[in-house]
Amino acid sequence: MADNNNKKEKPAKMRIKKGDTVIVISGKYRGVKGKVLKSFPRTQRVIVEKVNFIKKHTRPTQQNPQGGIVEKESPIHVSNVILFNEKLGEVTRAVFRKTGDSRIRVCKKTGDEI
Repeated sequence: MADNNNKKEKPAKMRIKKGDTVIVISGKYRGVKGKVLKSFPRTQRVIVEKVNFIKKHTRPTQQNPQGGIVEKESPIHVSNVILFNEKLGEVTRAVFRKTGDSRIRVCKKTGDEI
């Protein structure tokens, strides 16, 4: 029997990218709107500003001689956020359309390029 644990799976395409405005749809921060600061396609996670804060204990270093407790955003799963369209003022989904030999992301409701 072959063991498939060593195979590297190709991650599913993420339709949310860095710089997008999203709304959290589940969890402690439900209803919060924020900008995506960073995305991790391999683990299907995104960091949204002002969402999912954690407290990290840092030891004193030359850059931070005081040390102490730092609050920073932690990644959340991409399924817990939905894209927000600024022009419409409501949530939407992103789909990929082929134009010639390239793919572009467009708003599913209006067809405008994101």
